[in-house]
Amino acid sequence: MVPAHPDELPPPLDTSRRTAAERLHTDPDTVERDLVRLVLTIVELLRQLMERQALHRVDAGDLTDDQEERLGLTLMILHDRMQELCERYGLTMEDLNLDLGPLGTLL
Repeated sequence: MVPAHPDELPPPLDTSRRTAAERLHTDPDTVERDLVRLVLTIVELLRQLMERQALHRVDAGDLTDDQEERLGLTLMILHDRMQELCERYGLTMEDLNLDLGPLGTLL
């Protein structure tokens, strides 16, 4: 899914009544890949947030050695699974780093 170019949009009638489908240009050939990219981006964002939270807990000394080991192993497995899913859909981890315009990149 990519934003429609201004020349592809119908003339504005009543913008309050326009649906998302009318504002977006969807390519039927890539819609599945684009949806997977969006879902994986959200999952990767959550994975990175969990990793940061885990590091804060380790630094604070809130975890036992066993908990640290299990947490580290779990995060490594999740990272590997993310890479496998990216490969399955022909994406790279860099593809998940969405450009948010003036805000910069997401990840």
